[in-house]
Amino acid sequence: MRKVAKLTLIDCNQIVITIAFDGRIHLITLQTYKRLLSRRFTMKVAVIGAAGGIGQALALLLKNRLPAGSDLALYDIAPVTPGVAADLSHIPTPVTIKGYAGEDPTPALEGADVVLVSAGVARKPGMDRADLFNVNAGIVKALAEKIAVVCPKACVGIITNPVNTTVPIAAEVLKKAGVYDKRKLFGVTTLDVIRSETFVAALKDKDPGQVRVPVIGGHSGVTILPLLSQVEGVSFTDEEVAALTKRIQNAGTEVVEAKAGGGSATLSMGQAACRFGLALVKALQGESDVVEYAYVEGEGEYAPFFAQPIKLGKNGVEALLDIGKLSAYEQAALDGMLDTLKGDIQIGVEFVK
Repeated sequence: MRKVAKLTLIDCNQIVITIAFDGRIHLITLQTYKRLLSRRFTMKVAVIGAAGGIGQALALLLKNRLPAGSDLALYDIAPVTPGVAADLSHIPTPVTIKGYAGEDPTPALEGADVVLVSAGVARKPGMDRADLFNVNAGIVKALAEKIAVVCPKACVGIITNPVNTTVPIAAEVLKKAGVYDKRKLFGVTTLDVIRSETFVAALKDKDPGQVRVPVIGGHSGVTILPLLSQVEGVSFTDEEVAALTKRIQNAGTEVVEAKAGGGSATLSMGQAACRFGLALVKALQGESDVVEYAYVEGEGEYAPFFAQPIKLGKNGVEALLDIGKLSAYEQAALDGMLDTLKGDIQIGVEFVK
């Protein structure tokens, strides 16, 4: 039976909603109806790789910042994961949380609206993102196969490096399963954006919260291209542009070396992934004008996948936005890195084939 809802006035005092579905008539109060309606727009967010450094930081932030009524599911192969969820459950926020461990992520993925994948090994001194490929490629492939079956309509944010390659891997897996929707697959490159904003603010003595720096291209080395010419309210010398660009491109290595073998950029990545995840949730719930930068399949003007500004909506990517006018330095850097980016993408495609 088609669902029907109407207002009924009883005794001139109580408003009751008459709902017809499943062959039955149900009378509920307006207050209950509003509560049910609000629950319709709550989200389930799954963090995959939740026992790792990024995953735990991300889970903590989401537990505190997701909209009231949201469900947060944590999964990791590590047996500690239910304990991570138990620990976070003691934080008094209106977000329910459950943790799952073992070989099968299905319970965490079931019903998920947003899946954030941080599973994999972290960088160590002397490693770059490409060195992670042999381990992390297989992890992302296996997880994408599960997502294709369990929650094929979810928006999926890939954090696991090398993002330039792991996102195409996920795309190829979803294509093979017949469930690929390019609007719903993202490489999370937000860390490059927040690093850029932090470094520019420090250099120019600005409030970091008021600085906006576009970052396009990819998510490793020379493929990370901050568009410093588009930063409003500041100007840079040629030397500053070159130094800032190099620092932003090598910021991950900066953290790895500073931790002296004790890890990679887990906390800042957790913050970046939370920012992107919350943006997705807002857009899925109908909020307008949600714009972020992410590594997505576009129209192929530069490369099959490209980090650029996107407008998010109820179905994921609502629009690809223009990258704007580039300086001569930025245009040369863009032209010079495209072969590297395309090569990274092709490695991912070939891995699945």
